[in-house]
Amino acid sequence: MLMQACGGSAVEESGPSSARSVQAAGVMKSGLDSEDIYTRLLSVPGLTVVSEQVSPFPGTRFFQFYFEQLADHRNPNGERFQLRGTLLHRSVAAPVVLYSGGYGLNSRPFQYEPTALLGANQLSLEHRFFGPSRPASNDWTLLNIRQAAGDYHRIIQAFKPLYTGHWLTTGGSKGGMAAVYHRYFYPDDVDATVAYVAPNMHGLDDGRFVRFLDQVGDEDCRERLRAFQQDALARREELLPFVEELTTSTGATFELIGLDRTLEFAVVEMPFYFWQYGNASACEFIPAPGAPAEAVFAFLDAVVSVSGSYGDADLDYYAAYYYQSATELGWTGYPTRHLRRLLRYPREDVPTAYLSFPVEERFDHGLMRRVEHWVRREGERMLFLYGDNDPWSAGAFEVRERNDSLRFDVPDSNHANARITRLPEAERTRALSRLYTWMGVTPPAVGAQGLATEAAGDVAPLVEERSRL
Repeated sequence: MLMQACGGSAVEESGPSSARSVQAAGVMKSGLDSEDIYTRLLSVPGLTVVSEQVSPFPGTRFFQFYFEQLADHRNPNGERFQLRGTLLHRSVAAPVVLYSGGYGLNSRPFQYEPTALLGANQLSLEHRFFGPSRPASNDWTLLNIRQAAGDYHRIIQAFKPLYTGHWLTTGGSKGGMAAVYHRYFYPDDVDATVAYVAPNMHGLDDGRFVRFLDQVGDEDCRERLRAFQQDALARREELLPFVEELTTSTGATFELIGLDRTLEFAVVEMPFYFWQYGNASACEFIPAPGAPAEAVFAFLDAVVSVSGSYGDADLDYYAAYYYQSATELGWTGYPTRHLRRLLRYPREDVPTAYLSFPVEERFDHGLMRRVEHWVRREGERMLFLYGDNDPWSAGAFEVRERNDSLRFDVPDSNHANARITRLPEAERTRALSRLYTWMGVTPPAVGAQGLATEAAGDVAPLVEERSRL
């Protein structure tokens, strides 16, 4: 369930001031586009082009940039900040896919599935309050879905005079949710939305996810998972040294949650992770009760990534996600009836437990319901894809075909691999047909089947980094 930041380039370490100096010095020109796209980008209001990097995709150019955003879109004269983004450019006449993973920015060149299918340009954005894309005031009340939707709106309006083709928003998981929220507040900004594995939670303890985990897979596998949890919690004193050892082997610390709570939360959430990123083929590898403690912890860590999900550094990086969950997005429930006598921290696995600061905003119980109702009743040209084994599909959005919107469950898929190209042929053809129509694209001579097959091997994962959502 949580993500690891994609990092590494010098550009990511530099701020807007150094970005401007790079811009002033000029950039490497690839000669792939007869238009001087770099010069035209300089005319986009609010945009600071950081640098041009070599693109691995023929016929494209790749730019990293900062875009000036309002900290509070209700106050145009107030604080501003720099939002990071990238641009994979093909042609000013090609469609534009606006992508966000909902977390930090993947600053390297990549294509998301709709980009490859459509032969489109791709604008990729960091979500506000992740990485350096945050106001200097660090005012957490400015982190909500309306403000993030405003970020989308401003950048779309700034780029539309440059790119004359159709526009589409997309993303996976939290990024897919953000795309939906943008359409809720600005339904006419773009022509269509493709949201992958994007759930909608009901409150802070959504029981639909409990029911899903009680039914997914076969009973033998579910019973193995329950027995593993019971055995692990009954032997927590044997397993705790392995959690502590992670502080040496990985450098992680667990001061915010504590070692004991970390172990308990990991065990409780383990079946969710198991199905989120795995499948039934892993059932046979679940250690049976009484297995050596080392094997028990190794399996737990392989499934949940203890240090990556509960370590202090990762919790700090994803604080914005936990804040949003505590105030607007909501939280899942986990099956614990079979663990009641073994739990020391019942009902403590909540978003605020992962934050180092108090949350003063009250949870908005009506907001996600309003978004859900809008999608079902009014959302037009929206395509949703879910993995049938993914627990997050328990919170799937519903659509109406009369609104020219579609939803598909991809067979034998999880949170990371539910793609259009993995749909059965009839459904894949239907989805691609609507996508091409919405975006004004004529499929190539090889047809939808050929294009889907070709594009399938040339796209980034739906969920770029291991994530809680």
